[in-house]
Amino acid sequence: MATIEVAEPQAGPGQVVIETEAIGVGGVDAVIRRGTLGGYGFTTGLIPGSEVAGRVTAVGTDVDQSWLGRRVWAFTGTGGGYAEQALARVGDVVALPHDLSSIDAVTLGSAAPVAHFALTHAHFAPGESVLVRGASGSIGIATVEIAARGGAEAIAVTTSSPQRGNLLRGLGATHVLDRSGAGGPATPQTYDVVIDIVGGPGLPSFIDRLAPNGRMVVVGVVAGMPPTDFGMRLIAGFQQSRSLATFSLDTVPVAARDTVRVEQFAAAARGELHAVVHAVLPLNQAAEAHRKMDAGEVFGRIVLTP
Repeated sequence: MATIEVAEPQAGPGQVVIETEAIGVGGVDAVIRRGTLGGYGFTTGLIPGSEVAGRVTAVGTDVDQSWLGRRVWAFTGTGGGYAEQALARVGDVVALPHDLSSIDAVTLGSAAPVAHFALTHAHFAPGESVLVRGASGSIGIATVEIAARGGAEAIAVTTSSPQRGNLLRGLGATHVLDRSGAGGPATPQTYDVVIDIVGGPGLPSFIDRLAPNGRMVVVGVVAGMPPTDFGMRLIAGFQQSRSLATFSLDTVPVAARDTVRVEQFAAAARGELHAVVHAVLPLNQAAEAHRKMDAGEVFGRIVLTP
């Protein structure tokens, strides 16, 4: 990953140009860089980054001029965010509250809606137990907080160290497991809902942690794709009526997505939802940000600033 000079973006129809103040470094950026999603058409030379926050400096001819000068959060697609100026469709732009920083906005802007709608996709209800697999990243942390606010009876997390476990307890977790799913004697063995951000070869063993009628929702594959025969675990537990689904925010209607995002930004400004920032690095240290993610050093989100 190298720093290069490119031409300034020009706003086309339905687009805005944003002078970035903060750029979120997401797990999906790392998955794309590693080639895990190579089959989806990602090629060498892609500028990574899918979310930015900053000020609108230009708009397309068909875009409301009132966007000019406003502080916004924006989804830039599957790339283009690691830049001093970024393009976004105006439909993927949300105005920011005055009392929410751009750094906090890119920490929550994608992660918190994914957590909210993943729990909705799992039909999570108050009083149920939840296991968050891979809880140390921004999606996992948001899932813990939202499940706690939603009345979960128990919230277990997998993480790499007791120190991270203690931090997650402060955000609402009630049980801390290691990466394999092992915990103390009081740890529940099964859960009504499993939100899996990790994927990889360990996914099938967590299907076994579903209670009768339990639901697993996979929202990420940061550890790679699961084994091709992972569905056999569901068949093996046929009488448990377990289910597994994938979830992408792309399937949520834009209006519903924006409504939740605006509510979450307001909650964060009030201190009810927490943006956990591991580090803020200059844009030219994007490669170091990815090294930290690959090494498993990150708790929360790394944010780049121009």
